[in-house]
Amino acid sequence: MRDAVVVEAVRTPIGKGKPHGALAHVHPVELLAHTLRTLVERSGVDPALIDDVIGGTVDQVGEQAMNTTRYAALSAGLPESVPATTVDRQCGSSQQAVHFAAQGVLAGAYDLVVACGVESMSRVPMWSNVPEGKDPFGPGVAGRYPEGLVPQGISAELIAAKWSITREQMDAFAVSSHHRAAAAWDAGLFDAEVAPLDGVTRDECVRPDTTADVLAGLRPAYHDPVFAERFPQIEWNVTAGNASPVNDGASAVLITSGETAARLGLRPLARLHSFAVTGSDPLLMLTGVVPATEKVLRRAGLGLDDIDLFEVNEAFSSVVLAWQQETGADLGKVNVHGGAVALGHPLGASGTRLTTTLVHAMRERGARYALQTMCEAGGLANAMVLESV
Repeated sequence: MRDAVVVEAVRTPIGKGKPHGALAHVHPVELLAHTLRTLVERSGVDPALIDDVIGGTVDQVGEQAMNTTRYAALSAGLPESVPATTVDRQCGSSQQAVHFAAQGVLAGAYDLVVACGVESMSRVPMWSNVPEGKDPFGPGVAGRYPEGLVPQGISAELIAAKWSITREQMDAFAVSSHHRAAAAWDAGLFDAEVAPLDGVTRDECVRPDTTADVLAGLRPAYHDPVFAERFPQIEWNVTAGNASPVNDGASAVLITSGETAARLGLRPLARLHSFAVTGSDPLLMLTGVVPATEKVLRRAGLGLDDIDLFEVNEAFSSVVLAWQQETGADLGKVNVHGGAVALGHPLGASGTRLTTTLVHAMRERGARYALQTMCEAGGLANAMVLESV
């Protein structure tokens, strides 16, 4: 029976998604091309053997339009014969790329495939693909949800209210994320996964000296009088400090079968064990990580206690804390090298960024099983289980 394994995983440093950000001068195609080029160089594979390149990008417009992944592959120097496609499952786009790539290997459709992702939020700001005055949802959705859907920040506030998560808890979680990320950098734990670019060598948003007192001084990021009247339970505790920033970055993983890896002399980092994707309430929107975790564990035939490490995307601190309440997971095993609150969340790149960090953390910590899950706009979530090899 075929299996699917990750044999290499790299990412760029993550820059601030602002005009003054460290990577704002880099075209998104070149951001992704850098990771693809590095992936090939570090693995030593003949790029002509790559069957496909599957990339995630959320705002597919402007400089991220026209199948960005294809042009990144060409810019990286891959042969013209290597195809590429770009997918969008919102924040989980490149995790979905991993699912598709691994499933292709398991099915025998691919022998060697790249899953990757990119987002340059400095050059292509969030919502650039929705022109002002345009409705991306349509009348059917409006009829199904007559009171209207809400932005993600309001969903994060609703989650905090529903699970009684306090401002102090969210801020403490955010501080921990920064401290873990800083400690990982200081210990050299990111060295194997990061491919420096244009003199940028570290993640730009990590704040080693941040404290709960500092975060306590920040104002609510999403307060809105209309939503305050509609949802009186909201206490307006989500801030820029306990949510992920906007960012630039790219990441990529190389996936093959164990048999092909042995034939090519490649060392597997982890086996891709099980996969799940699920939908959830699009109003709360970000809670799909709970049923996705339950679903992938059932498919894997494992329990929560079997998992040694978790990567749960820190889109908002409230999301991870609500997930923890529902699952009972040990936060000491979650995002052990920091998460998106500290490292950053370059939307389309975040899925394979989490995978990259996770496979290296598994090897460094001797973990047998790991689980990755991500919340996604529209009430979606991906989850997968990885196993050591």
